[in-house]
Amino acid sequence: MTSETGILRFGAYIPRNRLQRSAIFAANGWFAGGLKGLAKGERAIANWDEDPITMAVEAARDAVPEDQRGAVGSVSLASTTLPFADRLNSGVVKEALTLNDATGAFDVTGGQRVATSALIQALAAAKGGAKPHLALASEMRLSRPASESEMVQGDAAAALLIGQGDVVAKYLGSHSVTIDFVDHFRSSGQDFDYSWESRWIRDEGYSGMIGAALTDGFAALGVTGADIDRFIVPITARGVAEGLAKKAAIRAEAVADRLGDSVGDSGVAHPFLLLAAALETARAGEKIVLVAFGQGVDLLLFEATGSGASPARGVAGSLARGVKDGNYLRWLFHRGNLGLDRGMRAEADQKQPGTTLWRNRKAVLGLVGGRCAKTGVVQFPRSDISVNPNDHGFGTQEDYPLADRKARIVTYTADALTYSPAPPSYYGMIDFEGGGRMMAEFTDVEADDVEVGRDMAMMFRIKAIDEIRDFTKYFWKAVPAA
Repeated sequence: MTSETGILRFGAYIPRNRLQRSAIFAANGWFAGGLKGLAKGERAIANWDEDPITMAVEAARDAVPEDQRGAVGSVSLASTTLPFADRLNSGVVKEALTLNDATGAFDVTGGQRVATSALIQALAAAKGGAKPHLALASEMRLSRPASESEMVQGDAAAALLIGQGDVVAKYLGSHSVTIDFVDHFRSSGQDFDYSWESRWIRDEGYSGMIGAALTDGFAALGVTGADIDRFIVPITARGVAEGLAKKAAIRAEAVADRLGDSVGDSGVAHPFLLLAAALETARAGEKIVLVAFGQGVDLLLFEATGSGASPARGVAGSLARGVKDGNYLRWLFHRGNLGLDRGMRAEADQKQPGTTLWRNRKAVLGLVGGRCAKTGVVQFPRSDISVNPNDHGFGTQEDYPLADRKARIVTYTADALTYSPAPPSYYGMIDFEGGGRMMAEFTDVEADDVEVGRDMAMMFRIKAIDEIRDFTKYFWKAVPAA
């Protein structure tokens, strides 16, 4: 087996709900009639219990199976919408994936091409023999109601495992330029981006800056436009990718779908997401160019090998999982853009003591239970004494991860009295394949999705938010299995 440097594995996560752009325009057309031209298609929207961390976890799980995560040497999380300004967001991901404590982790933020810049550094490190690096990109941007951004953006995450071995895509080189071209910005402490005039961005930024980078990059890498089989430009504005392809003498049929109509522009995550989509169908020998724009340009060149590993769900599977959503007001509420009277039941103090989270981090963040080494009985949570009624063994428990095991519903209820951002609240008892039982919340479900015996899968989600201290609590919830 030939050992190359490049992408070993890849994966993606797109939230289940797809808000119809027609619903956004129906609510705001009276005020912003100019949005009518953008009112086609749909945008992926994260559920109330999702954020860039939870989406990154799911993309990583899609890319790297549980039994292969021990090889990961480091992990990075790229985003401009990280939940924590001073807490290692990638460290939460590391815990959820139950990676070894010796795993390195770092966050990457500050611009729209930080994911590809981190990817270039990871590829360089891999050439030097570094252990595989799990590069994640995840984005969930806020947008002002009735804005163009609200229409065209979307939420998503993607993962690339970088290293040496039987790669899916061989790394051939890169070219980067950095120029402080401010097409948009968001100052610290602000919720929304401020954007400049779109025609100027298109002419000076996209056409001028990316066009020059393609010319210089192709010359440095020793390729021509005619050599390119897949041209990935993560800019969803109409005609931009096609115009760049023409300028660089790249065949029109090589231009990759930007997923603008089905997902929307997922910001930092979009280059990885489109690359993952291309790799799902790329044939051996195809040359792939990935472009990223943001205060400069990153240009990466890969060659598909036709071998390597496929994701569990991938972009195609995530798209197929989508459910149309026309409830614009609910989305505004979930994003904090609409204040509703939540009632007294929402007033509970959600404080998470750091001491208990530290002591129980494997159970809480990794869903690691226990298995009795003597009797084989599985339980959650793990405890010093086995729950086996016939043998209460002491100190016989060993770690037993449950997050990637199939489950099924044993009992359930729909609770309309307790507070939930998306009532009613569904929860019930689930049994895991191979042993283990727990009471779990259900998410991404409708009434028809919940029944005894239904197959379920576990997903990493927000459990609750401590609004007094502005701290997000995470745990695992059950969703209908694909």
